[in-house]
Amino acid sequence: MTPLFQQLVLGLLIGGLYGLAAAGLSLVFGVLKVLNVAHGQLIMLGGYGAFWLFALRGLDPFASLAVVIPAALVAGGVLYWTLFGWVVRAPEETRVKNSLLIGFGLALALEAAAVRLWTADERSVTTGYAGAVLTVAGLAVPVVRLASLALALALCGGLHLVLARWRWGRAIRATAEDWEAALMTGIDVRRAYLLAFALGTALAGAAGTLVSVGYSISPSIGLEWTLKALIVVVLAGLGSMLGTFVGGLVLGLAEAVSATVFGGPYREVVGLVVFFVVLVARPRGLFVR
Repeated sequence: MTPLFQQLVLGLLIGGLYGLAAAGLSLVFGVLKVLNVAHGQLIMLGGYGAFWLFALRGLDPFASLAVVIPAALVAGGVLYWTLFGWVVRAPEETRVKNSLLIGFGLALALEAAAVRLWTADERSVTTGYAGAVLTVAGLAVPVVRLASLALALALCGGLHLVLARWRWGRAIRATAEDWEAALMTGIDVRRAYLLAFALGTALAGAAGTLVSVGYSISPSIGLEWTLKALIVVVLAGLGSMLGTFVGGLVLGLAEAVSATVFGGPYREVVGLVVFFVVLVARPRGLFVR
């Protein structure tokens, strides 16, 4: 049973990153009714930001969150004003279709730019404590991945508090519920959209930073992380950031079990199976509010 428990531990650790990656996508889709399929490429850029801060400036990857998150926040605002701000002017039933077209184009452009600037080689951040391991009940727990899990939970919890207690956080929630009613109560809906998209992009940048610490990054990882985030959003449903984080943990555990029972090559298949089953049995998600 030890190999199974070891896989479950590793599944939990990567599941936290799945939850963080999906939180930004869930926020943007839930508020703007826009599906940003370039979300994974934004995660990739966050990973490269942390890598180059470490390679050129020697900045610890966890400390680089203090640089990457504000930079991603600003980048999210720029992307909204230049691209996605035009999409939200359309009726809600056409927003997803239009955002898919823009998102695919943006994803291809960002991936091509990354290959041009940094080549297609895989890169990762290797710190002095990268190989540190805690042994708990005979199970090896990588310290870096455990810290990433804790930070992912803290960021999702922080977003939950922002949406629950901050004035503009409540405005974002009201806009997600009914933008017309929010507009009639005096809420600047366009600003709420801008803040939601910027926050979602900032979470993508944070997820990319944590991915670069425990895993490798390359220009091609964008599609993989977009798919993972989509699966978690469908699994968890909209309306709860903490529920989205739990959905990421569930996906990580499911992949871990499948890798142990069926073998490593089937690890990716289980995510698609979970996606299909939840979509058919409970379209609104497991943790919808």
